[in-house]
Amino acid sequence: MKQLDLEYARKPDGTLHVALAGEWKLGRGIPAPQGIIEEIGKSPLPRRVIFETGVLASWDSGLLTFLSSVLSRCTQLGVEVDRQGLPEGVRRLLALASAVPARAGRRGSEPELVLARVGNAAIAWWIACGDMLAFIGEAFLSLLRLLAGKARFRRSDFLLAVQDCGARSLPIVALINLLVGLILAFVGAIELRRFGAQIYVADLVGIGMLRDIAPIMTGIIVTGRTGASFAAQLGTMEANQEIDALRTLGIPPMDFLVLPRLLALSLMMPLLCLYADLMGIAGGLVVAGSMLGISPVQYLLETKHAIRLNDLFLGLFMSAVFGVLVALAGCLRGVRSGRSASAVGEATTSAVVTGIVSIVVATAIITGISYVLGI
Repeated sequence: MKQLDLEYARKPDGTLHVALAGEWKLGRGIPAPQGIIEEIGKSPLPRRVIFETGVLASWDSGLLTFLSSVLSRCTQLGVEVDRQGLPEGVRRLLALASAVPARAGRRGSEPELVLARVGNAAIAWWIACGDMLAFIGEAFLSLLRLLAGKARFRRSDFLLAVQDCGARSLPIVALINLLVGLILAFVGAIELRRFGAQIYVADLVGIGMLRDIAPIMTGIIVTGRTGASFAAQLGTMEANQEIDALRTLGIPPMDFLVLPRLLALSLMMPLLCLYADLMGIAGGLVVAGSMLGISPVQYLLETKHAIRLNDLFLGLFMSAVFGVLVALAGCLRGVRSGRSASAVGEATTSAVVTGIVSIVVATAIITGISYVLGI
C-alpha cells in the first residue's frame, strides 16, 4: 500500500517492508501511522518489519514520532524490527528515547483528594510541633549547661550579637515608636478635644505605649530585623555544612550558635522596649504641644500621674518574652533549614512569620492573664 511518501507491503517470506521517501517534516505534513499499525496487527503477524529509507530526502522530529508509534506496536505484538535501514541519526535518537522509560504514575495521575490533603497537612503540622518542642527542650538544656558552667561558646560571638540586637536597632526602634506615639496622640486628640479633655492625651499615650504598643512594635521590628538575620545566618551555615562540621568536632551547635543569640536578644529586648516607651511618650509630647497647647511640664506631670510601675514592668516582661520567642523562631528555622539557596530564603520568611504570630499569641495570653490578676 502506498500513501504519499510511505509505502509498505508484505513479502512472500512473511516480512513487512516499509519504504520511506521524500521529506518527513512537520511543516510539510506527516502520514498517519494507523494504516501500517493495522497492517502489523493482521493475522498472521509479520515475521519481521524492515525499513527502507534509501530515497529519504530529509526528516525532523515528525519522523521520530511516526517510528515511535510503529515500534511501540511491534513491541506489544512481539514482532521483530530491523532498524538497519533507518538513517544513523534516527537510530541513535530512537535508542536514546527508549533508553530511559517513562516514570510510572507521572501522567494521568488523579488529583489528591481533599481529605488526603487535610490529613497530610495535619501530619506535617504535628511533626513540626514535635520538632519545635524538641528544639525548645534542647535550648533549655543548653541554658542549664550554661548555668552549670559547661556550655561552650565564644564571648566575642555573644558581644557581637548584643551589639547587633541592641545598639544597631536603636535608630529604627526610635523612628517607628516616635511615629506610633505621634499617631496615637493625634487620634486621641481629635476625640478628646471635643470634650475639653485634651490633657488626657498624656494618659492615653503613656499607658498605651508602656503596656502594649511599645513591646509589640519593638517585637515586630526585631522580628523583621534580627529574627530574619538569625535564620539567614544559621540557614547559610547549614547549607554550607558548617553546623555538621561543629558536630563532627564535638561542639554542640545549640551551645555554640543558638545560646549566645538567645541570651543577647532576651537581654536587649527589655532595654529596647524601655527606649521605645520614651520615644512614644516624646511623640505624644510633640502632638500635645503643637495641637493642644499643652506645655511639656503639664504633659510629663500628667503622664507621671497616669502610669504605674505595674504598667512599666508588664511591658518589660512582655518584651523579654517576645525576645525569647523571636530568638527561638529565628534559630529554629535557620538550624532546620534545607541545604539550598531557596531553602535559606524560605527559612528566613518562615522565621519572620513565626515570630510575628508568636508575638500576637503571646500578647493575647499575657493580656488576658493580667486582666484576670488585675495588673
